[in-house]
Amino acid sequence: MKIIPAKTWTQQKAFLDFPWKVYKEDPCWIPQLRMEQSGLAGFKTMSHKDPFYEFNEGQAFIAVDGKNVLGRICAIWNKGHIDRYNDGVGFLGFFDCIDDIDAAKGLFDTAADWLKKRGCTILRGPVNPSLNHTLGLLIDGFNSSPMFMMTYNPPYYEKLFEDNGFAKTQDLYAYWGEVGMLPKIRAKLLPICEQIEERTGAVSRSVDVKNFQRDVEQFLHIYNKALTNTWGFVPMSLKEVKEMAFYLKFLIVPELTVAVEMEGKMVGASFALPDFNPRIKEIGGRITPWRLFKLMRRKEDIKSIRVLSTNVLPEYQMLGLGLVLLNGLVPKVMESGITDAEFSWVLESNSFSRGALEKGGALRTKTYRIYDRPIS
Repeated sequence: MKIIPAKTWTQQKAFLDFPWKVYKEDPCWIPQLRMEQSGLAGFKTMSHKDPFYEFNEGQAFIAVDGKNVLGRICAIWNKGHIDRYNDGVGFLGFFDCIDDIDAAKGLFDTAADWLKKRGCTILRGPVNPSLNHTLGLLIDGFNSSPMFMMTYNPPYYEKLFEDNGFAKTQDLYAYWGEVGMLPKIRAKLLPICEQIEERTGAVSRSVDVKNFQRDVEQFLHIYNKALTNTWGFVPMSLKEVKEMAFYLKFLIVPELTVAVEMEGKMVGASFALPDFNPRIKEIGGRITPWRLFKLMRRKEDIKSIRVLSTNVLPEYQMLGLGLVLLNGLVPKVMESGITDAEFSWVLESNSFSRGALEKGGALRTKTYRIYDRPIS
């Protein structure tokens, strides 16, 4: 066995193909869209390079035994994280491996060596390639497929990490709720929110379809500012915001968005995405014009959603506007025929959001873990 960098077209194709080997018998697995994964892994030969790599670096590796691929990993040097935290952390992502401790060790050690040359002293992951994308190793909740833009892996990955010296640094949770819970929540929220709106002059609205790109970009700017004090968070660059907004405008259902304004300024936003994963599974993660049509057709027919983001600008966070956003989203969900929702992800250290969800009756269904290991 040897670990080699995925530099040629053939090696990068092997990197992208490998998950089909690991998960081919797993009914819960949902393939990631190959075109998206190619860019996020830092490849230029198969699609444009993701703007995350404008300032950051990454190197993909594969473990091979002759012509047989045993695993893959990407080492990620996040300059934005180093500049912000100065903690010596380098990242690993896109990890997949057969159930073989030696193959996993080779991949982890290779990623660590690559990052050590860039001054890193801690190996953290998995992140794909940052906290603004998919992240975390699933350690609990293997009985169902992941929601859109959430990760999935076999149970044995936890042992591969921990037997190779990794220790937990942070857990993330997914919460689930069904629509039958909403009338009771709505009854509690409405009088409180009416008082908040009267006191602050806050006004809620849906996304402006005529200025969709502008509104989605504004949502992301609020996200960037609102999460400033969140564990491990690094704001997206302007190019990353524009790229993510470009893709989100195709995925967002305007009726499942709420913005709150004060004096004509958007100060908070909440949006949910339909769970596209069953459709992605149907098209096998590969995009052609016909498959893209099948993926995006009649988004309103998808009755499961992922509540992706509810954020308020820091200077307005003590006014109760998060409740106004939730109150605005509840009737939209009830009217749309949505049957259930996942709230993900929620940091273990975010006791406020966890407490609010649990008091509202949401059930914790999945746990994801971020690991650290010293780089020696």
